[in-house]
Amino acid sequence: MFESMLKYQDQMWQSIGETFVMVGISVGAALLLGLPLGTLLYFCRKGQLYENRSLSLILNSIVNVVRSFPFLLLVVALIPFTRLVVGTAIGTLAATVPLSIVAIAYYSRLVEQSLLEVPRGTIEAALSMGASRLGVIFKFLYVEARSGLVLGLTASTISFISFSTVMGVVGGGGVGDFAIRYGYQRFETEVMIYAILVMIVLVQLIQFTGSTLARLLDKR
Repeated sequence: MFESMLKYQDQMWQSIGETFVMVGISVGAALLLGLPLGTLLYFCRKGQLYENRSLSLILNSIVNVVRSFPFLLLVVALIPFTRLVVGTAIGTLAATVPLSIVAIAYYSRLVEQSLLEVPRGTIEAALSMGASRLGVIFKFLYVEARSGLVLGLTASTISFISFSTVMGVVGGGGVGDFAIRYGYQRFETEVMIYAILVMIVLVQLIQFTGSTLARLLDKR
């Protein structure tokens, strides 16, 4: 295996970089769009501050469809949209489009679940103290749910890494594509093991970091 590591070290570093690009952009999309979408899902629920059954039904339906869609088929179905957004349907940048869409839907649901764990009395107390609605969200709701939000993002990031392993079908590259091209297709089992070990280490580092941060933020 050590010989394989030396032989393919350049390709492996390139693959790790491609994985970081795909996962990094999808995590950014989850934070920028998934967090507000999950917050809106929470507030549109029955009995919440912005109760809106019609909007809630529409948003929940969209999120459920995206989350239940087989990822590989979603990648293929989004090829025209991907080409429209980034100008091509092949490559690492193109691979980030379906990944980002899944990331937004996936994390928004976890955000909603985290916010539901915040006691209802927190919002009522904030409003009684004269907090604005934006103040309720940023100064009370997110603060109380911060540990759960971090854990949700950690779990989401690990899922995005798993999704990124199949992006070789559109030339996205990444560690998963490296394992298939240089390990499976060339019948070099040690190369596949090498790639798998890299993925395990990466996932463990992310999980440890996320769990530690969530524990530090949890003041309950």
